[in-house]
Amino acid sequence: QVQLVESGGGLVQAGGSLRLSCAASGRTSDMYRMGWFRLVPGKEREFVAAIRWSGFVTNYADAVKGRFTISRHNAKNTVYLQMNSLKPEDTAVYYCAAAMKYRTWRDGSVPDTYDYWGQGTQVTVSS
Repeated sequence: QVQLVESGGGLVQAGGSLRLSCAASGRTSDMYRMGWFRLVPGKEREFVAAIRWSGFVTNYADAVKGRFTISRHNAKNTVYLQMNSLKPEDTAVYYCAAAMKYRTWRDGSVPDTYDYWGQGTQVTVSS
């Protein structure tokens, strides 16, 4: 099992920045990739970014490319999401997720290909 705890959400004005953190514990040595998703009431969970747990492969949704950066610190078992130039439409609950070693990279934007989820952290961007 892997436990994920997000932090760093909050209220920010449009154009501002936030950095989300996701601390992992448990079977972290068996993790393959980590992802960030976001959820707005009435909409489906939306892929934001993903990163391989080893190596430097990343993937981003078009809506956040050039503004958000996903990174990780393996020694701290933590993945980050640096969010710059925030827009009101970025307002959502942000979740991190972990996929274990039997998964592939190809489906990294699909929520069902992740095995563990955090509890979420609210990000609100005011106009």
